[in-house]
Amino acid sequence: MPSQTNIEQVARLKELLSDASAVFVSEYRSLTVSQMTEVRAKLREAGGEMKVAKNTLMRIAMKEAGLPVVEDMTAGPNVYTVAHGDPVTVAKALLEFSRQKGNEALSIKGGVLGKKVLSAAEVEALSALPPREVLLSQLLGAIGSPLYGLVNVLSGSARMLVTCLNQIKMQKEKAATA
Repeated sequence: MPSQTNIEQVARLKELLSDASAVFVSEYRSLTVSQMTEVRAKLREAGGEMKVAKNTLMRIAMKEAGLPVVEDMTAGPNVYTVAHGDPVTVAKALLEFSRQKGNEALSIKGGVLGKKVLSAAEVEALSALPPREVLLSQLLGAIGSPLYGLVNVLSGSARMLVTCLNQIKMQKEKAATA
């Protein structure tokens, strides 16, 4: 029978996961308190939250929150990073911290993005993507480019007509003065 403490902790974890866009699983063995404080601050700036929880309780909370359970990643001392906003910026902050000299003890095992389980390589690929705002501006540029070309082609005929009429006017003025 589960204890009241565990039931409350699962409820808190489920609430934390309720608005999560992604959850990243990392091993944090031999990180110092100051390193953990530093990575937590960087993740908060990126729109994420880092939580150390018992693996069993996190698996239960993920299942109750409707997320896929990452059984093979939840062995050993794990820390769970929950992205509340853009998962790319959170993954980028997490990987940048783990690549800094002295922070190699934080190793990314994988994660969950929406309903898809990600491997460590897929989390790294996710962090290589540009932020959401940049992707949206690139999409708008790609959509607008053909429209700009069409407007340019359609206005080309009118522009050529105006140029031709201007040339005729200049020829007539030259003939009138000569």
